[in-house]
Amino acid sequence: MSDMKLPEDNRIYAIGDVHGCLDLLDPLLETIAEDIAAHPNQRAELIFLGDLIDRGPDSKAVIDRVISSSLPAPASFLMGNHEEMLLKFLEKPAEGLQWAMNGGEETLRSYGIAPEDLPRHPEAARDRLLKAMPAAHLDFYRDLQLFAARGDYFFCHAGVRPGVPLDRQDRFDLLWIREPFLGTDEDFGKVVVHGHTPVRAVADLPNRIGIDTGGFIWGRLSAVVLSGNERTFLESRR
Repeated sequence: MSDMKLPEDNRIYAIGDVHGCLDLLDPLLETIAEDIAAHPNQRAELIFLGDLIDRGPDSKAVIDRVISSSLPAPASFLMGNHEEMLLKFLEKPAEGLQWAMNGGEETLRSYGIAPEDLPRHPEAARDRLLKAMPAAHLDFYRDLQLFAARGDYFFCHAGVRPGVPLDRQDRFDLLWIREPFLGTDEDFGKVVVHGHTPVRAVADLPNRIGIDTGGFIWGRLSAVVLSGNERTFLESRR
């Protein structure tokens, strides 16, 4: 693999799992904006690695923030397993209990919906959520990408299955995999940048970079900055 991971004029900020923690996202975006200003000759891009919603208290506000025109650079947005669970609930409300038990209750509350109604009246809860949700939010969830590739980096939410070419990865693995992905030292052909599995410190390895530092658990939201063949890290803390 070439030493040049990205073209010299590109600067990518990949952001880990926000999970409804607007209080961590806003200061991280401010730090990113300062870093962008310090590198005016590079073209900046943000890549959100999924799981913007659930668990934390401000999922609706997080989506409002990222779809606004106030981000410090153009952004790409990847789907996480939590966005997939939300979409499944909207399609098949009877499956919503699994989502609610995995952080969906907080998202419902952020849209003004009482999650206590979900087990008894899932279709009514779904209908209330659709009525409360801005159309731009629904479009956002439906338009999320499964992966992105930039230079020698491959971005996805959870990871990839070893032994399978990157262009043949399964949707389930991209959104949900942990092992055997986390435990392998396989060269995937590109460095995989992912979230999904909370770690107390960024996993900065030759074949992958794991940047879910457990914002909703430990109060720490991280981003990796990729420029040329360099990796640096930014974070916000509660």
